[in-house]
Amino acid sequence: MAPTRLVLATHNAHKVDELRRILGPQLGDIELVAYDGPEPVEDGTDFEANALIKARAAYEHTGLAALADDSGISVRALGGAPGIHSARYAGTRDDGDNVRLLLERMTGIDDRAADFTCAAAFVADGIEHVEVGVWPGTVLLERAGAGGFGYDPVFKPDGLTVSSAELSPDEKNAISHRAMAFGKLFAYIHTL
Repeated sequence: MAPTRLVLATHNAHKVDELRRILGPQLGDIELVAYDGPEPVEDGTDFEANALIKARAAYEHTGLAALADDSGISVRALGGAPGIHSARYAGTRDDGDNVRLLLERMTGIDDRAADFTCAAAFVADGIEHVEVGVWPGTVLLERAGAGGFGYDPVFKPDGLTVSSAELSPDEKNAISHRAMAFGKLFAYIHTL
């Protein structure tokens, strides 16, 4: 049976708001509870492992079924960097610093292919399940748009002519890596 309460294992206010908008109708009667516990050490080697680390920590701290995600941008010409280190790429955990460093490292590079990846994890009593969403695109030469957060101003999704920061929240939430991963995860949760 699907849980009636889920703790969302993040301290990122932008992510909490975005996930609530993404999940909207899929939540049904499920109540989302904010996580106020300690942040675990994210020492996994991929997005899936880090999402599970966070979900496990939230489950163990609260006793509630937990959701977590790990996401970031992976740039082909940089060997997949910043990847799982996206949030702390510049060492400051500041979005502006991370974007500046990425653009600096992409100077003179023609192959600008990149993917936004999100691994969404669910942990409950005896259950651990992860789904992944990948949103392909390219790194722009400079920032465009004021919406979104993180690398949104320099990421142009394939098939679009604007950055993800130029999309409305509803437009982004319908097609993003996070929407893909959590859509699949909630389809799974509703089978319980």
